[in-house]
Amino acid sequence: MHSSRRAFLGALGAASLRAGSVKPDLILVNGNIHTMDRANPHAEAVAIADGRFFAVGTNHEIANLPSAGAAKVDLGGRTVTPGFIDAHLHTALAGLEHLKNVNCDLRSIAAIQDAIRERAARTPPGQWVVGFMYDDTKTSDGRPLSKADLDAAAPEHPVLVNHRGGHTAYVNSRAFQIADVNEQTPDPEGGRFERGAGGKLTGRVAERAKIPLYARIPMSATRADRREAVKLITRMIARSGITSVHDPQGSPEDLAAYQDAYESGDLAVRVYAFISQGYIGRMLSSGARSGLGNEWVRIGAMKMVCDGSISERTARVSQPYIGRPDDYGILVRTEEQLYNNARQAHAAGWHIGSTPMGTWPSTSCCGFTSGSSARRRGAIHASASNTAPSSTATRSAASKRRASFRPRFRATSTTTARR
Repeated sequence: MHSSRRAFLGALGAASLRAGSVKPDLILVNGNIHTMDRANPHAEAVAIADGRFFAVGTNHEIANLPSAGAAKVDLGGRTVTPGFIDAHLHTALAGLEHLKNVNCDLRSIAAIQDAIRERAARTPPGQWVVGFMYDDTKTSDGRPLSKADLDAAAPEHPVLVNHRGGHTAYVNSRAFQIADVNEQTPDPEGGRFERGAGGKLTGRVAERAKIPLYARIPMSATRADRREAVKLITRMIARSGITSVHDPQGSPEDLAAYQDAYESGDLAVRVYAFISQGYIGRMLSSGARSGLGNEWVRIGAMKMVCDGSISERTARVSQPYIGRPDDYGILVRTEEQLYNNARQAHAAGWHIGSTPMGTWPSTSCCGFTSGSSARRRGAIHASASNTAPSSTATRSAASKRRASFRPRFRATSTTTARR
């Protein structure tokens, strides 16, 4: 055993025992424990007290600690790692989706239609049927959902199915009718109503084109619903080994739900809660700002969206998407709009967050937080993608911007990203 570990174990254990106030309540033995300490990267056993590591060492060392009343678990050689941190997970929203809406994480359009049809059968005509978790790359049909597919599944109900990427949705004719959207409706700035042959709406809406649809969907979630949703989703997250999350675009209601779940003992992971720019006025009037909270719930940055997502082919890229020669994605905010939206929050002490996915937005986000001293306080919340030029990483490091990366979104080449 390395001498520094012996010193650590002895000092920590002795100090705690002298104080007489801290004793292990959980002991794990016979494990392959990754400590993240380069000097002592592995251990066989740990003792835990009140949710904190009390001692780390060999089975023999930990066995010598006073442990009356402590639960003991024989790991049988299993590997133990620190809890993972998910740097981009719309936690509270996902909980509400699982609590209220139709799970469309299915392998065919027919299966999705069946799920929508089943929900519509127990929903009064004219009321919304909302789906989530749809992924056009995971169905066997080789094409995305269409307006006609959803019309066939629920002709008497407005239907909206959210793509799991969060930047696009698919709707039926009744939904367009309620939102007063038709073939003559122009695309909004920063959004797109997808059109097919003859300019006909396909049912796909992207980025800010979703707003008129979302505005027509009644929000029925109560405060108790929101707390239950956080309880549900954080338990699901914890089961996967994730112990902390960054919720990248929440609301004051989401923040309250996290607080309620924490106070009731139902929050299973730690949450760093970004607040969407659209809600920042409410937060400023309360006097709250980035950093407020405790180790379980803390207010993060104000969040702004730059562009779309790679997975939904709406990220703003410098070369057109393969097979779509005129499609470069969607720019949701320009650099100047980002700066103007950020000024008030910045002046009030807020960190500034944004999600640049494509090449131009990655450069733009470095630009709007650099330059004059008035622009320099901020945290850039960025995805890791080879669509971002290497110069962007250099500028970010030079200006001491902080980026949070999402490895699962990493593209192995620009060509892959553009697909």
